[in-house]
This record gives sequence, C-alpha cells and structure tokens, in this order.
Amino acid sequence: MAALRCVGLRVTGRVQGVGYRAWMVDTATRLGLRGWVRNRRDGSVEALAIGDDGAVTALIEACRQGPRLAQVADIAVSDSQDDGSSGFTPQPTAY
Repeated sequence: MAALRCVGLRVTGRVQGVGYRAWMVDTATRLGLRGWVRNRRDGSVEALAIGDDGAVTALIEACRQGPRLAQVADIAVSDSQDDGSSGFTPQPTAY
C-alpha cells in the first residue's frame, strides 16, 4: 500500500476568477485525492490534498500551470494533517 500524504497548498498569482477552484476539484478527483480548495481574501487559492504520494505530487505539478486563464506565480507546499475530508470539494472563501 502506498504511503498517504497530506499537504497544504497556497497558490498565488492570477488564480481567482479564472476557474481555478473548479479546475482543481476536477483534477484532484481524477487523481483520487481527498480534501478541499477555497479562495482566500488576499487573492490566493488555498487547498488541502490528501492521498497517495504520487497523486499528491502530480496535483502539485499540475497546479503550477492551472486552468487556461490562470497565471500562477508561486505555490507554497507544507505538510498538513488529514482532516477526514471525503471527496475533494470547494469550500467558502476564507477571511
């Protein structure tokens, strides 16, 4: 069995108003990940990704490009804790 990995992501750049959250939900679901994604008031996108190490790595790499209209400046990745999420869902904006 593959090791479970849990990471927090903070994506900055032009990542709001370009379909980034919906794109990430689709991408993470396709990779079999659990977690969530939400906008932050500072214009960034924050996510929690939980799953197979290879799938989490694939999501991080995909997030560097994002959806067609996004312009990703940076992605901060940090180890995080499994919050028990089922599926991968969009969440309300964090303030």
